[in-house]
Amino acid sequence: MRMTYRFGTSVKHINEANPQKLNKKQTMPTKVPVNNEQIAISDGSSFLVTARDGSISDRRVQGFFARDTRLISYYEISLNRQPLQLLASSTLTHRIAFYQFTNPELLTVRGTLPSSRLIVAVRRDILGGMHEDIDITNHHLERVEFQLMLAIRSDFADIFQVKSKQLLARGQIETTWKDGVLTTEYRNGAFHRGIITAPDGATTPPRYANGRLFFDIALDPAETWHACINFIALVDGEVLEPKHTSAATDVTAAGKVLTNFLDISTQLQSSNREVTETYQQALVDIGALRIEVEENGRSFWMPAAGMPWFVAVFGRDSIIASLQAMAVSYEFGRGTLVKLAQLQATEVDDWRDAQPGKILHEIRQGELAQLHEIPHTPYYGTVEATILWIITLAEAYRWNTDFSMLNDCQVPLERALAWIDQYGDFDGDGFVEYVTRSQQGLRNQGWKDSGDSIVYPDGSQVDPPIALCEVQGYVYDAWQRAAEIYEVWDQSDRAQKLRSKAHDLYQRFNDYFWLADEGFYCLGLDSNKQQIQSIASNPGHLLWSGIVPPERAEPLVQRLFQPDLWCGWGVRTLSAKNPAYNPISYQLGSVWPHDNSFIAAGLKRYGYHSQANRVAEGIFAAASYFEAGRMPELFAGIERQPESFPVPYPDANVPQAWAAGSIFLLIRTILGLEANAPQRKLRVRPTLPEWLPDLELTNLAVGEATVDLRFWREDTKNRWEVTHLDGELEVYTDDSEANGTEF
Repeated sequence: MRMTYRFGTSVKHINEANPQKLNKKQTMPTKVPVNNEQIAISDGSSFLVTARDGSISDRRVQGFFARDTRLISYYEISLNRQPLQLLASSTLTHRIAFYQFTNPELLTVRGTLPSSRLIVAVRRDILGGMHEDIDITNHHLERVEFQLMLAIRSDFADIFQVKSKQLLARGQIETTWKDGVLTTEYRNGAFHRGIITAPDGATTPPRYANGRLFFDIALDPAETWHACINFIALVDGEVLEPKHTSAATDVTAAGKVLTNFLDISTQLQSSNREVTETYQQALVDIGALRIEVEENGRSFWMPAAGMPWFVAVFGRDSIIASLQAMAVSYEFGRGTLVKLAQLQATEVDDWRDAQPGKILHEIRQGELAQLHEIPHTPYYGTVEATILWIITLAEAYRWNTDFSMLNDCQVPLERALAWIDQYGDFDGDGFVEYVTRSQQGLRNQGWKDSGDSIVYPDGSQVDPPIALCEVQGYVYDAWQRAAEIYEVWDQSDRAQKLRSKAHDLYQRFNDYFWLADEGFYCLGLDSNKQQIQSIASNPGHLLWSGIVPPERAEPLVQRLFQPDLWCGWGVRTLSAKNPAYNPISYQLGSVWPHDNSFIAAGLKRYGYHSQANRVAEGIFAAASYFEAGRMPELFAGIERQPESFPVPYPDANVPQAWAAGSIFLLIRTILGLEANAPQRKLRVRPTLPEWLPDLELTNLAVGEATVDLRFWREDTKNRWEVTHLDGELEVYTDDSEANGTEF
């Protein structure tokens, strides 16, 4: 095999201040917790959210959940009715949490027990249900006697009610205590959920009264008392039993899946330890969010959206995460395409914002969904998921060269393309727009889907229908990529028609959406087909889709890095000059890693390598401050200062699929990886920044081949080499800043 390279034109540069160097900090970075008042663990569709002290309050967004239902809404451990004093608490893995407590001063039948004489350890393990171990050790010089009390309540609230804090008493709840087992069941018509609390292996037997489990405990000095509590979930006729497991990853079914994913995915090593650790944490996060998909007897995997509130099939989120992770594991793409095609809408249903060919937004399994009180069965209120599904199909084929996948997706592709023409552009103006027709539908249906996210320059709300700028870019890209697919099927006439449509959209879009005075694109068109002239991050995605003429790229890039958009950690969702700007809002001035990863990929596409690296540096620098190097869903758009750290968004999901995926896409962007598996080729265009002087990828899969690649800097030169290759693959570059070696 021969690797080739040739020299190209020089790369454009825009003046910029030197960013802080990730690998040159004089001290270890401060670690900033996300959601520092809570601990969350999960396994599959079951998850637990508690306060730091392990308690659960039904007045807060906490609880033990299975299949979108809160099975435990209140939980408190006490000694003689006195709350424990927390010493420390932390997650051990994505499904295990550990809490250490001591006692307050305690009045007992044997007199007053001074504080800090007992050590109480609580370990919780999520595996379908929840297993809890409680160990109490007496470090007092005398024998102590007391009662351990577990207060447990269940409201069986739907996850949507819990998140909105709008709880409504519904159905019937019945609790029974029999043979040392507490069973609480809920029924509302055909909907049934339950939780069984079964103490096991307790040193002393349990009693139940007044909504509490009681254990009478007597401990001599240095003696330890132990009990196991199994919380068994009853869901849709299934009994989800927990068990005690070790913290090793591969001891559960979901853990084995995660271990397998870590074994088969692309691995990264670098002398920049923070980048290596951040990448590894992203692998663990996205691997832990995998959902199994079956088709024709074969198993595939797709990413759920995020923990704790979005452990579900999400169209847009799963698609974007799959796109981001294509160079890590293209199997995500296959699984996502299969599952979403299975759920593709086949009829018009305004209640669910569904039209034939449309890809879903979200599907839920809780009470409100099963009783059809919310439209999430599934709900289709997303404007770009259908378009991005097409892009993902073409990109997956370029990485996996799976012709059977294309053939399996031919009918869904036809339906998706028809949806763009007939329902996406529902008013026939040549642009795809959105408006909800459901009484409970989303007001905004782009990726910025919060109700207040789309605003005019004066900060006022824009009423749908709205044609977002980036959506038009996605359509342009989707038509061109679909043309490639039809050429694979030897349908050149259809391919030409799609390219002609893309060309027409290119011209029309640039006529209607360009803001000449700003050197930027407008956010979108409103219901009167007038420009929404707000400055936001959305136009950055246009570079990724390729709809920007070369002469407009430079002013667009310049505008992205003006201080009102660029905060140092990343590009803000909304300009700081807009009256609606709020750096700690959800989508009106915060920084979203996935948003920035697509902006960086677009900068790379247009040759702005240093600017792409600047975005990558900001995101990786932020990740280095967050606990475990774990990238949250979003964080505040507060300006980066020499002595500062990124400020978390209070309710950010973590782990979150497209936040983890942003790490993968940024690495791919820095290295310029572009696969063409059907032709057995991999293009590389590495431009390593100073803060990332070397990097090695192993087990990178391109079609049937796997390759190991090493990249490094020599002065200002970028070097690379193939260190191992299984299969047939030509690795090449055509960029002057990336110099390869023969292999």
